[in-house]
Amino acid sequence: MLKGMETYSDIELFAFLRVEDGGDRRVSEAAFKEIYNRLSPRIYAYCRRVLSDAERAQDVFQDTFVRFYNSAQKEREMTNVPAFLLRIARNLCLNAKRDNQQHIHVSFEDYHYADHDDKLENKELVGLITKALDYLSPEYREVFVLREYDGMSYAEIGEIVGISEATAKIRSFRAKNKLREILAPYLADLEK
Repeated sequence: MLKGMETYSDIELFAFLRVEDGGDRRVSEAAFKEIYNRLSPRIYAYCRRVLSDAERAQDVFQDTFVRFYNSAQKEREMTNVPAFLLRIARNLCLNAKRDNQQHIHVSFEDYHYADHDDKLENKELVGLITKALDYLSPEYREVFVLREYDGMSYAEIGEIVGISEATAKIRSFRAKNKLREILAPYLADLEK
């Protein structure tokens, strides 16, 4: 069973994670490794975007997979492994943000360069959008990240965040409007 773990679905791999009395730990480890290889880039990217701090994101990311593995040891029915992992990551990110109320704000002027090289401007714009995300409320930010960066549907976002599909659409719309408002001075400078 160790060979070909990549052929199993996420749900089947989750079932292999559970090590009961006399269970094969090698199968559990191989299943965990396969799930980690499949989903870790997406989970880390989510943590990084929500927390805007590589070190904190790495800590939350690692804790997410530890909790995921531990939860597999309990009897539960799994229907969507990526959504389950994202929900764990989301809760841990919210806890990390709550625990670290000191918020560092960098003015947009600090990111403005006189050079109008297109590559530099694109890189600058991406940096500004990343910083602008810090100004969004957590509920708008997480919906924006899940929709725009992870490409999730509003129904999937609603399931993960615990809101209706309509509320997910509203939060996404409001997040985009707030980002436009925050970035308006910079975008006006680009047009000059």
